[in-house]
This record gives sequence, C-alpha cells and structure tokens, in this order.
Amino acid sequence: MNERNHRERESTAHELNRMNEAEWTEEASDKELSTQPLPRATQMELLAPAGGPAPFTAALAGGADAIYCGLGNNFNARRGADNFDDESFARACRQAHLAGARVYVTVNVVVKWDEMQRVLRLIRRAWILGADAFIIQDWGLMAQVRKTWPEIECHVSTQANIHDTRGVAACKKLGVGRVTLSRELTKEEISTISKLGVELECFGHGALCFCYSGICHMSSMRGDRSANRGACAQPCRLPYELLNSKHEVVSMGGIDRLLCPKDYCTIDDVPDMIEAGVGSLKIEGRMKAPEYVYSVVSSYRQAIDAAEKGVDNQADVARRHRLLKRSFNRGLTNAYLHGTAGNEMMSYERSNNRGEIVGEVTGGRPLEDALERKSGLNGGRVKLRRYKQADVDLIAHAPIGKNDLLEIRPLDEPDKFLTALCPVDVEPGQTVTVRTSRVMQTGSTVRIIRSEAARVAAEQISSLEYPRKRAVDVAIIARIGQPFTVTLSTVDGVARASAEGFVVEEARTKAVTSDELIEHVGRMGTSPFEAVSFDVQMDDACGMSFSAVHKVRAAACEQLEAALLAEYQDREQKITPLSRLAYQKEREAQDKEKLFAFDEVAAKTNASQAEACVLVETPEQARVALKTGADRLYATSDALAETSWPEDLLAKVTPWLDEVCREIDHNRLDPYVAAGKPVAVGNISELALAVERGATPEVRECIPVHNDYALQALADMGAEGVWLNSELTLQEICHLARNASIPVGYMVSGRIRTMTTEHCI
Repeated sequence: MNERNHRERESTAHELNRMNEAEWTEEASDKELSTQPLPRATQMELLAPAGGPAPFTAALAGGADAIYCGLGNNFNARRGADNFDDESFARACRQAHLAGARVYVTVNVVVKWDEMQRVLRLIRRAWILGADAFIIQDWGLMAQVRKTWPEIECHVSTQANIHDTRGVAACKKLGVGRVTLSRELTKEEISTISKLGVELECFGHGALCFCYSGICHMSSMRGDRSANRGACAQPCRLPYELLNSKHEVVSMGGIDRLLCPKDYCTIDDVPDMIEAGVGSLKIEGRMKAPEYVYSVVSSYRQAIDAAEKGVDNQADVARRHRLLKRSFNRGLTNAYLHGTAGNEMMSYERSNNRGEIVGEVTGGRPLEDALERKSGLNGGRVKLRRYKQADVDLIAHAPIGKNDLLEIRPLDEPDKFLTALCPVDVEPGQTVTVRTSRVMQTGSTVRIIRSEAARVAAEQISSLEYPRKRAVDVAIIARIGQPFTVTLSTVDGVARASAEGFVVEEARTKAVTSDELIEHVGRMGTSPFEAVSFDVQMDDACGMSFSAVHKVRAAACEQLEAALLAEYQDREQKITPLSRLAYQKEREAQDKEKLFAFDEVAAKTNASQAEACVLVETPEQARVALKTGADRLYATSDALAETSWPEDLLAKVTPWLDEVCREIDHNRLDPYVAAGKPVAVGNISELALAVERGATPEVRECIPVHNDYALQALADMGAEGVWLNSELTLQEICHLARNASIPVGYMVSGRIRTMTTEHCI
C-alpha cells in the first residue's frame, strides 16, 4: 500500500497569533499571520532587530529570515540595549539556525586604536558561538577581519555612508558580502545600484535619523556622546527654536521638534523593493520592546509573502497598517523612497509615540477625591494619600482592547494629555468610560499607544524554547521484515535526515493503519520541527509498538538537528587562532608607552614641517589666506561653482568635495576630480573615482578614522592623505600621526559641520 497524506499543522506560536489576532483587528481573518514562512519565490530577506533574548524570540516568531544583534555592550551602535552575553547568544544562534534564520552581529561603530584586539577577539568569539555575519562600519576593522579570517562574512554598515554605484563597487573589491545603503535613497537609485550584482540591504521600517548615518556630530558636539561610538543621545528628538538672522524666533508655537523625522514605513512598497533588487529589508528597533518587534516583523512577513505570491487583499492590508500604528511610531513616512524630503516626513509637533487614533472624548464628570492607604515601613504609621479622579466618556472609531493604554490629548492644549487603561473590549461606534485624574474636554483625541494583546502575545512567545518550528516533510517506510524508517526533510530543502529502528513484524492482533502512523510520527512535541506533509509506504497487516515508533521519530529529529547545526560545529578548531596576532598586541603596548614620552626635538621638527591649510569661500578670502601665510587652499564644490575664480588662484585651490555623492550628484562633483590634481574626497565613492582618474586624493574627516588600521586601509584604497576626525583626543591624534604611512591633517579652527541632511527646515 502506497499512500500520500497531507495534514497542515499549526505551531504553538501560530496559535498565539490566532488567539490574539481578533483583539488586534476589527474582524479576525481566515488568513492569519503565519510564524512558519513558506519557501519564497524570490530571495528578499526580512531582517529583524533584537536588543536582547526576548525581542530575539519575538523576531523569530514573527517570521524573520535573519536577526541582527549586539554581543556585549561596547562595540555596537546600541550600547544602551540589553544585548547578549556568550551564553544567551549561543542559545539564540542555535534557536535561529534550527528555525532556518541567520544571525548577524553588529560591530557598527568606529574602533579606537587600543581597542582593535578586543574587537577582534569579540568577532572570533561570536563566530565560534554561531554568528553568520558581521555588520561593520570601521574600514580598519573591515580590513583586519577580511585579512585574518577570509571565511567570515562581512557586511558594510549604513554607518559607512554608501549611497551610489561607485561606492558599492568599491566595497565589492574589498570582498564584502553585502552593502547597507543609506536610508535616503529612492527606489530608482536602489534599482540602479542593484544591477552591480552586490547584495543590498535597505531600510524598511523604524526610526529615521535626521542626518545621513555615519557623519552626524550633533550628539558628540552637544553632549560628548558620539553616534559613531554607539552612544547617540538623540538630540534631534529635542525641542528647538528657529531663529532668523536677527535672532528672532520664527518657528510657530507647538512646532518645536524641528529635527525630528517621522518613522520610516515601506509596508506598501514591498513589491517595489523586491522588483528593485533589494536583497534584505531591514527593520530598525534594537531598543524596542518584544511586542513592537513581533508586531512589525509579522506585518512585514505577511506583506513580503503576499507580494511574492502576487496575491493580497484589502482586509490584510488594513490589518497590517493597524498593527504598525499600534506599535511605537512617531507618524509614518516613505518620503525618501519616493524622492521627497519635505515637511511630509517630519514630526514637528512631538517626538514620542503617536500610536493610532481610535476615538474621541464625548463627555465626562469629576468624582470625589479618592484616598489611597499606605502602610508605613516596619509597622510605622499608616499614611493616606488623596488624589483627584474623574470619569471620561469616549466613543470608539476603531476597535479598542481591554487594558489597552490610551492617550487622551486636547486639540488646543496638546501638552496637557492624560493616559488611561480601557476597562473592556470596545467595538467601533460603542462608548466606554475610563477613569482619569481630571475631566478632559469634549473632542479630545484618543489614541492607543500600547496594545495589551500584542504585549501578552510577545510575553507568551518569549517563554517558548522554539517560537518558530521548522517545517518538515515526513517519509515513513514500514515493510514487514525490514527496519522501520523515518526520514525528515526540511521543506526549504536545506537538510535531510533518516533514522532506522525495530524490524517491522506482521501484526498478531490489530494491524497499524497509516493514519495511526501519521498521528504518532507527527507528534513532534518538544522538538524544533513541525510536520506538514507525510509520505507513507507500508505493507498491510503491519504490527508495531507505538513507543518504538516514538523512539525512531525522536532519533530522526536528533539527526536532523545535527545536520542543520553541522556547519557551526568545530569552528574553534577551524578559525585562525588569535595568537598569530599577538605581535599587534605587543605593538600597541609599546605605542602606549611611547604615547606619554615627549620628544622635544621631534616635536619641533614636526611643527616646522606642518602646513597651514585654509578652507576659503571666495577669491578674496583666498588672497588674504595666501598673504598671511597659508600653505594650502581648499574650497567647497559649491564655492567653486557659485563664484568666478581667476585661473591663477584656481590652480592653487584643492576642491573640497561633499560628504554625500549620490548618482544625481556625479555631474556636479565629478568634474573637480582630475588626473594629477589634488582633491579632498568626502566618501568612498569619490575616493574610488579619484584613484580611477589618477588624481591625488585626500580623505576628509567625514570618513572617521580612529585607528591606524583604518589609516592603512584608506591608504591601500588609494588615499594619499587623511584628515582626522574632530572626536579624537589629543593623545589619539598623536598616536595616529606617529603611525601613519601617509600625511594626516586636523582642523584646529572653524565650525564643525554637525549634520548633513536632505530635509530643509
């Protein structure tokens, strides 16, 4: 008898989706968000954030293809997140690999010269524990990893400020596996760059920086917390006043978050992102709660699956929008992707969570003051606290769940808002009374700023050992006189494993049926697998013990686990030992000693050889600078384009190119790069062009250099001089200058450009 039987089974995490989905939406749909993503026709990866173990589990349950996280708290751009220790990271990697997901470790900060050994040890340790790739900003670190461990996959971080074809091509030459593009690019630009054949990671959802990533000094200059070191204080979220040239305030009242963008959201652009050639769609949020991660990841999982199948419906689209709005958001925008950067992308009124508008106030009444009784410590006197209270009546325009956290905000006095918990489930059109500390005016806006259903779902998911089970096809062979065999094959075709057991005998009493075999073999229980189809080949009149069947199934599960984890085993024996890099550690120790030894003769010699360089804006400034002793002149591309320069002065001026060079900037900037001529470049794209044309490139400070490995890496790329970053200390500048193989410069007077942005206030 040869019988093929298919049974769809739902995982525990899927059950949690089903249980909570009705609370999240107006009407539970037959098409639930699946935590068991199907094999995809295209290969756009869904990349999710995890600031710790609980969000990691939520990301897996939501359907992430890959998860990025930090190991330790020192060398990633979210030092304030919980992050992972070795034990929790190893456990998370195992969990992800069994589910079919990858794990990327963020090392997306610049590295100080005396930190390089620690960072390399961290990368080696993370690789041994199960990391699949590393997201890197620092060019020196990238060079060291590629040189020392070429088997390790490296991704260029968005902090590296890559935004055009030339920049991506330069990264490709370094042997990187992926480039993360700047968030400001349009889908047309992404499509053009994707034709290079380099895997591209693009921003899909989450908080937007006001400035291009990697070149923002606002936090550093305002509070000594460098964004390039993972310590950004987010000053762009604070209130500011806009002043005119007379120092008069010209910003309007209530509009004071002048540097605060809305959150990015490309949920409706997923089909376009796939068509543009995006290899990985990234969700931001390593500082976010598990319920945020779960809601956002599951929404994008459904959107990607629907786009790849070419089938979607309005009910699902509306549900996804609702999930995203009830997650943390400052308002949602996709402006950059569509080539705009105006006021439509800004959250001028507020920088905190807007939630979703779900109703308005219809009335209210004050109540008698309430008394709260508090017992004193260690039997002390009882204290009474009096506080005001009121009942506020609301009408719902959208579903509200029990214990959802509501924000009630008057339209004319938005700063005087209150929060309250909804006491019951409420449907659209229904009214409900909530308890607050005072009566709110009629017409006040009511928003959900925290979904209780999402919080509970994420909490339940976090306790699961396997939040997303791997779908497997099951083949069973039960032939009389032959070993009973169970073969498990992952649906995605990655791995296959078989186990044999007892010899099948003819039944002495009741014969086993195929349905019974499917039932017992399909009980995957505490394993990381979920049976989705069965192929049963069995003789009639087979007899067997079900406990023996269970043992064979368990053995097959163990074999499949081993097959899925095989590539991560014995990595410690395979990777280059760090002892071979000991000479670097010794050199750093020696350099540290030399750092504090002042050589007066050398100092005087170096000072006499230093050149005075001046950045000018006009020919008049250039003449004054030369007359007062300037050795070199520089002028920005804008200054050169907007003013007529005499030929004699122009020959003495080095073009000072922009921090950003997108495809649309090539016609404007490229003419300043000429063979045999000096040029100061602001990004990797311009450096590559200068080398190609035979120019003499100096690298500006907007490519941050904090270690001599980065200096050497840029020299290897063709740089013939480097301007050091303004965030360096004097001791660090001394070290880099002494160890540089090419000339270095440093700005000693002038205004530091704190931000470069597409938006104009």
